[in-house]
Amino acid sequence: MNGMTLQDWIKCYIPSKQEKNLMKVTVTHTDTFCGEPNYGWVKRHEFVINRNASQRNITRQAKSLAGMTGVKSDTFDYDTGLTIKPRGYHQVIFVDFE
Repeated sequence: MNGMTLQDWIKCYIPSKQEKNLMKVTVTHTDTFCGEPNYGWVKRHEFVINRNASQRNITRQAKSLAGMTGVKSDTFDYDTGLTIKPRGYHQVIFVDFE
């Protein structure tokens, strides 16, 4: 166990109830060309949020990380994530759930 106590080992390898309710979210912010993602530049961010969080909360956090707070946007919901298209910008934000 490399100097770990049994308690530390258990915490590392067996998730607690609280950790089971969390999910990792990956945010990919990129530009578009003719309405399609171009990936001329890409900014990626990650955050952890409660699995029961609403779409609105996830969208707000993703837009905040992408620097798009206060920008009106259209959000499209898919089973594995969201697509956020800010109005008036040639950009798109992909939100993937793990």
